[in-house]
Amino acid sequence: MISLDINGKAYQVDVGPDVPLLWVIREHLKLTGTKFGCGIGACGSCTVHLDGKAVRSCQTPVSSAAGRKITTIEGLGETHPVVKAWIKEQVPQCGYCQSGQIMEAAALLASDPNPPESKIKSTMNGNICRCGTYPRILKAIKTAAKEGKRP
Repeated sequence: MISLDINGKAYQVDVGPDVPLLWVIREHLKLTGTKFGCGIGACGSCTVHLDGKAVRSCQTPVSSAAGRKITTIEGLGETHPVVKAWIKEQVPQCGYCQSGQIMEAAALLASDPNPPESKIKSTMNGNICRCGTYPRILKAIKTAAKEGKRP
């Protein structure tokens, strides 16, 4: 059994230590906001926070997350400044990548509340949006930095 702290709730899962955290979150715990995109950590759709840092859950063995604080998009909450900015700036088109984009942006702003545009772009560079909403993503991150306090 592996003990996990996800979104402030304790879970016990009976899986092998090398099972990707993504599959535990989605298939075992039914928290489906975290998306499967590529399976190789290249697209960012599966991004979650591990002790406050953005990680690709498809490449994170569940055993390395045991005893650490995991936050998924469900745990970020609708009142988070990045989520509110995403809505205000009408970022989503198809929406598939959005949970990963939001989680990456939230981790960035938690570590740097007022990042320059160059840092936003370099941080978000690994999160792929097949609809190409990058200008709106950038605008939403800037809006969140201006308008919100990050928890």
